Amino acid sequence: MSNYSALALLLCPMTVVAIAGEDAADITAALSRAGENRPQIEEALRRSADDQREGMQFLVAHMPQRDLQSLSAEFLLENVELAYQAWRAATWKQRVPREIFLNHVLPYCSINERRDNWRKDFHTRFRKRVQNSKTISQATAILNQTIFREFNVRFSTKRPKADQSPYETITAGLASCTGLSVLLVDACRAVGIPARVVGTPLWSDNSGNHSWVEVWDQGWHFTGAAEPAGEQLDRAWFSGRAATAQRDQRMHAIYAVSYKRTPLSFPLVWDTSIDYVYAVNVSDRYTQTAQQLAAGMISVSFRLIDEQRRQRLAAELRIRDTTGKPALSGTTKDERFDPNDHLTFHLKQGQSYDLDLRWSGQRLSKRITPEKEGVVYTFRRRELQPIPKKP
Repeated sequence: MSNYSALALLLCPMTVVAIAGEDAADITAALSRAGENRPQIEEALRRSADDQREGMQFLVAHMPQRDLQSLSAEFLLENVELAYQAWRAATWKQRVPREIFLNHVLPYCSINERRDNWRKDFHTRFRKRVQNSKTISQATAILNQTIFREFNVRFSTKRPKADQSPYETITAGLASCTGLSVLLVDACRAVGIPARVVGTPLWSDNSGNHSWVEVWDQGWHFTGAAEPAGEQLDRAWFSGRAATAQRDQRMHAIYAVSYKRTPLSFPLVWDTSIDYVYAVNVSDRYTQTAQQLAAGMISVSFRLIDEQRRQRLAAELRIRDTTGKPALSGTTKDERFDPNDHLTFHLKQGQSYDLDLRWSGQRLSKRITPEKEGVVYTFRRRELQPIPKKP
């Protein structure tokens, strides 16, 4: 029986719900984990509007078990409807890709916080405040400058707990950097701004942990929650510390939360037993400080993808100039890293290079001549050939 047929029967013998092929198996598995709350999840899937069904299916497919077993159909239906309304009404809607909307506007949660029904309230409070903003960055700065004063909330180590929900923070008037970040993320999402919690379990100098916020404005940009730098993003007191992150050291790396399931979990220092908060490793974007490229040099990125599994692969890449002289080497990014984070080198514009890409006993040799700044060379697993064994 196909995934589609199985799911249609699981939902209701009288109602057929169209399910995207890539989500069908995950939704079937999610329903089996919902326990006694399964009728609520099925109802949410059945009743979602046609133009919002993809979003509901996405939420269910990647939903933590605690939510599958507790959230009501009404909670989910209202959340999805309001998320689509805010996104479609935003002046920047056309600049927000579908996958960014699904993973960073639509979700009702960030980490393991209590599941509050914040979206309608926050949309009503803040939509007029940002309706004349021309960019997401401008709207984010306005929210960061105003919402904490409005709620009379400030940072304090005396907050009730680290992982507060937005209304727990508003009630307490005090929050950790994580609680402040959750509140700002929810305010952003309520008006159609893609936002996510970012943080490190421990700075590389062992001075403590920290959380902050990233928003999508044709690329990810960061800001400290309740720590606005005027109208500027990508400026914060912690920039220097973030630049020393250690990507391959779990406790010293920087992670961004992903509602969509990934191979990594976000290291929650207040409860290390939780593994259902997914993440991508974004350390490289903070450690690769901006630098002025020499004349004639451009940034060129590389990735290897497995089209069947719809994922990126970590492959060893060596680059030589056409004389055979070694130039650069590195490892392409896999699904542990942000989808927009690629292995990047600075190469001479218009000069030819020979590439040697190796993954799991296979290789690809290719000559490139990069001409355009920011180009991403995409290689596919099916293009690789077995490496001949030495006699």
